[in-house]
Amino acid sequence: MSGVKIPVLQTKRLVLRGPEPEDYPDFKATFSSYRSRFMGGPLNPYEAWMLYAAEIGHWEIRGFGMWMIHLKDTDETVGMAGGWFPAKWPEREIAWIIWPERAGKGYALEATARVRQYFYDECGWDGAVSYVDPKNLDSIRLAERLGAKKDHAAVTIDGNDAVYRHPSPDALRGTQLAHGIDMEIENHINPLFAARGPRVD
Repeated sequence: MSGVKIPVLQTKRLVLRGPEPEDYPDFKATFSSYRSRFMGGPLNPYEAWMLYAAEIGHWEIRGFGMWMIHLKDTDETVGMAGGWFPAKWPEREIAWIIWPERAGKGYALEATARVRQYFYDECGWDGAVSYVDPKNLDSIRLAERLGAKKDHAAVTIDGNDAVYRHPSPDALRGTQLAHGIDMEIENHINPLFAARGPRVD
């Protein structure tokens, strides 16, 4: 399908592969829903198709892009994460979205930490940003958990987004922040403080 060989990335729970035609229904369902309101949606069927075509074409034009996030156990897709740098974008972005029914399980953190590591270690990126709608509190919290900080001086896409700047590779490697990210991911896999007994609320 593509002239670009898209690498396959893995984590303990996830396999990240390039977007394929069979992944489109899940993508369309999410971007046609209220979940996509912070990413230009909800989209009509034509707009969703065009955006998915752009996801595939981005790999051809830029040599990097968004991966589909698959669960290792079932191979089902739960969202997307990766790099995004369309025409006239101020800087290279690290972006993510999780399908609505799969939110809250740490998949976005696990996948985004992995793709950032790939861009830093394998592609030589010296940093990246994430453009976040100021009302998207979940994405702001995730950006902050990844160590990104709001950059008030950075150029935005359209003046309505907040720019969160990720730490550089040197500022991240071997630090307490990196260790904390690993610990949080591990806690989603093997909870240290799982609830016990009947609920009292």
